[in-house]
Amino acid sequence: MTAKIQKTDAEWKAVLAEKGAERGAFEVTRHAATERPFTGKYEAVWDDGSYHCICCGNLLFDASTKFDAGCGWPSFSEAVPGSITDIVDRSHGMTRTETVCSQCGAHLGHVFPDGPTDTSLRYCMNSASLDFQKA
Repeated sequence: MTAKIQKTDAEWKAVLAEKGAERGAFEVTRHAATERPFTGKYEAVWDDGSYHCICCGNLLFDASTKFDAGCGWPSFSEAVPGSITDIVDRSHGMTRTETVCSQCGAHLGHVFPDGPTDTSLRYCMNSASLDFQKA
């Protein structure tokens, strides 16, 4: 995938620092790291609003699609159409679907087909890749 927004590592680090991103956001978003479960700042946030890519501001999820999956990461049943690109991830000896921001290619998390709503999807996201904006 070629991202529409491209920056050097130094530029991404500066963007994340300017936004006050949480520790580890660069490794999560630019190198597909994963934060430990139940440690992200948005895992237990239930306010009305929207979730955006911490790197570029792209709107990813409406808070109304968030649910408690009990997995330790913010989980959503539906992404904003066109906001996320799926990539086959064969790391760690398994096949999963990685989700990245369609605008800047930031790693967000993974999507699984075991969600409880009519979409049957569970977008399991890293808080470090998100920026929540209250309604």
